[in-house]
Amino acid sequence: MLELAAEIGERLARGDRFALATVTAVSGSAPREPGASMIVDVDGRVTGSVSGGCVEGAVYELCERVLAGSGVERARFGIDDESAFAVGLSCGGEIDVFVQAADAAGFAARPFQRAVAGASSGLATLVAGPRELLGRIVVPGGAGAAGAAGALPDDDLAPAGVRGLSAARIEAELGRRIRSGRSGLVRLECDGDDLVFFCESRLAPPRMLITGAVAFAEALSAAAALLGYRVTVCDPRPLFATPERFPAAHEVVAEWPSDHLAGLDVDERTVVCVLGHDARSDIPLLAAALALPIAYVGALGSRRTHEERVRMLRAAGVGDAELTRLHSPIGLDLGAATPEETAVSILAEVIAARSGRDARPLGETSGPIHARADHLTASGAATSGMFTGETFPS
Repeated sequence: MLELAAEIGERLARGDRFALATVTAVSGSAPREPGASMIVDVDGRVTGSVSGGCVEGAVYELCERVLAGSGVERARFGIDDESAFAVGLSCGGEIDVFVQAADAAGFAARPFQRAVAGASSGLATLVAGPRELLGRIVVPGGAGAAGAAGALPDDDLAPAGVRGLSAARIEAELGRRIRSGRSGLVRLECDGDDLVFFCESRLAPPRMLITGAVAFAEALSAAAALLGYRVTVCDPRPLFATPERFPAAHEVVAEWPSDHLAGLDVDERTVVCVLGHDARSDIPLLAAALALPIAYVGALGSRRTHEERVRMLRAAGVGDAELTRLHSPIGLDLGAATPEETAVSILAEVIAARSGRDARPLGETSGPIHARADHLTASGAATSGMFTGETFPS
């Protein structure tokens, strides 16, 4: 849904009613990933795609049925090898599609507004469970009142036969998944029909705060932006903190770094890199950053500078537990000399810290090369033909 956040938000704001089809799971090769969506308006206008063309016609018919009042529709479509090859895949697969009617009464606008604004956003749709609850949307952190868009409260669970599973636990489990940034199916066991939600999550780009308007900051901001970070360069000196000197940074601010950090929306992916050499700004910033649950805090400098910095941090009240999180001198030992090489060294350490790796050469390690991630996919018997009309039982 979130890939069509702007289009959905516009329709909700106008009070439109429309059909929304969403890919909830894939097995094998498929043209689109879970979360791919298609809108069909009451006048038949189509926006978006669930399969790159392979099964759009069949999904359109399901949308028409939903708009005519059939309730929700669920179907599994098998994409044969020939059809898959036509859309650039080596072999066929299957996609599960969930179709529901949408309007402002059942859809909270907030997650779509946040997605359009580039902020982290997420929501969960009940795709399997008691028939009367199918299609209900849960937005963790919502009001939670009975009948409210974005809520599935206890008052609605009990009449549907859901026992042993509270609204608070549902919201907590779904919120945890959404905050992970991974979209997919989540099954919650209970007395009665288990609840299966499709969680869709879109995280804002991770933030990197670089302090010190120096040549190293220019190189690091350019390299970090290529890796997808939202980069801010901060320095209290307006003469040096200018956008012209740091064209790759998203923001360049002339402010005391500790003050700027206090106003940022940080999370467990945030990176702070101190590249200046002014204890008046560096020590307050490091003390504040090390107290936050963020991914990485590093500081540039020689070993002598590091020892003096640690002494001042201790004097400022920073404890041993916080100091163990300080990456200083910053970066991996790559033999870096230039600002650009130093940027590679710093980002290599950031990646290693994020993935929990020890940064040894791959030739000296064993086991998986890539960091593992959980991918939830649907499984089922293979189908022949471009699609099947299999509709999931309620």
